[in-house]
Amino acid sequence: MKFSIVITTYNRVEFLKRAIASALNQTLPCEIIVVDNASTDNTADYVQGLSDGITYHRNPTNTHHAGAVNEGVRIATGDWVKFIDDDDYLASNCLEVIKNAIVAHPAAVICSCQAIQVDTQAKELSRTPKTGPGDAFFIPQEAIHYGMLLEQVPFGTPIQVAVKRDAFLKAKGWDRTMTGCVEIDAWIRIAEYGDALFINQPLAYRTIWPGGYDQRIDLANRRDVNFMIKERIYKRIDSKYRDQVPSLEVVRRYLNLHWGIVALKQRKWGIATSLCFPASFSLPAWQLLRQARTMRRRGFESSLIPKMTIAP
Repeated sequence: MKFSIVITTYNRVEFLKRAIASALNQTLPCEIIVVDNASTDNTADYVQGLSDGITYHRNPTNTHHAGAVNEGVRIATGDWVKFIDDDDYLASNCLEVIKNAIVAHPAAVICSCQAIQVDTQAKELSRTPKTGPGDAFFIPQEAIHYGMLLEQVPFGTPIQVAVKRDAFLKAKGWDRTMTGCVEIDAWIRIAEYGDALFINQPLAYRTIWPGGYDQRIDLANRRDVNFMIKERIYKRIDSKYRDQVPSLEVVRRYLNLHWGIVALKQRKWGIATSLCFPASFSLPAWQLLRQARTMRRRGFESSLIPKMTIAP
C-alpha cells in the first residue's frame, strides 16, 4: 500500500515549511506533492530548493482550494491520499497508524483521525474528543449518511482525513463551484464507495487563526452552506434508515437554532434574532439540537458501529 501526501498552498511559505517538514518526518515512506496555487511569494524558490523527494506543481492561475486538491490527487500515484493544508501539519506516525487500520479493514475508502487545535505558535488550544470504541473502529457504508445527517459521523477537516484515491476519482473530486464545506461535500460522495474508518488518536494539528478560511465566512452563509450539505446527505441515506430521519424542514430549523446560538455567543444580536426566529418555536428542531449535542458528547451511536473494533 502506497501513500501520497498532497499539500496545497498559496502565499504562506512560513506555514508551508512546517507542513512539508511534517510530511518528510513520517515514519512510513510516502510520496509528497506540493501544489502551489500561483503564489506570489517565494514559495517556488523554497520548495524547489528542497530534496528530490518532493514533487512540486505550480498552477498557472489560482484554482482555489478545490482545484489545487484535485490537481494534487490527479498527480498522485499512491493508493491512498493524505491531505495537508499549508497551515496545518501531521504527527510523525500519522500515516503508519492509518495504514495499520486500513490493513485491518480493507473495505474502507475514507479514514478520519482526531486533531489537536493549535495557535500560530503551535500552542495547543483544544483536542477533538474521542468519538467511539477503542483506538479505531469502522462505520459500514450503508450507515454513514444517516450518521452524518444526525451529527453522529463527524468527518474532520482535510488535515484529519485520508481517502482511497480511486474512490476520490470515482466521486469526481472536490466541487470547484462551492464556496464552503467543499471537503464535507467530497466526503459525502466518497463514502458511497466503501466503509469509513475512525481513529481515536490525535494524529494531526490544525491551526486556528484569523487567516483561516472558515473564519472569513459570515454565519448566515455558513448556515446556508450547512443546509445544502444536509440536503446532499439526505438524498443518499440508505433505505434501512429512511424512516428514522426527521424531515428536511426540521433539519433546516435545527440549523437555524444552531447558528443562532453561535451568533448569540459571539454577541451578534441581530443575526441571532434573524436565525432563531421562527425556528425557536419548533419543538422537533430543539429535540434534534439536543440530540446532536448529546451525541457529540457521548460519541457515536452504538447501532452504527459493528462490535469489532480495530487496533491500529
